[in-house]
Amino acid sequence: MAVDKIQLDVATPDRLVFSAAVDEVVLPSVEGYMGVRPGHAPLLAQLDVGEISCHVGTETRYLACSGGFAEVLGTTVSVLAETAELAESIDVERARAARERAEERLRAESSEQEFRRAEVSLKKAITRMNVAGRVRG
Repeated sequence: MAVDKIQLDVATPDRLVFSAAVDEVVLPSVEGYMGVRPGHAPLLAQLDVGEISCHVGTETRYLACSGGFAEVLGTTVSVLAETAELAESIDVERARAARERAEERLRAESSEQEFRRAEVSLKKAITRMNVAGRVRG
């Protein structure tokens, strides 16, 4: 692999979701979005619910991610996410239904823990819908 590329591997506990040599990757860390290019310093970052984007030439690929960790070492970025989906694999209707369920749970009287879970569910559903919209227009 050329030194002007980074090997990006995105995996969940179940499977390898994405693997490619890329020019740049942008990750949703809990501290905010961070970009990684060739020559980046080594780091370990906790990921938040959000969008992973990676650039190869003029093409950009998108993934929805919900938590996990990213490790940058040399010319490799390894992401172990709780969940990750390529934009083109997202079932938009399922995401829309999940958003509606989460919104209903937020409107209902609930414990603080149930409310926080519903907030996270809503954020995941909205992220999935937004990421899917990137490739569907």
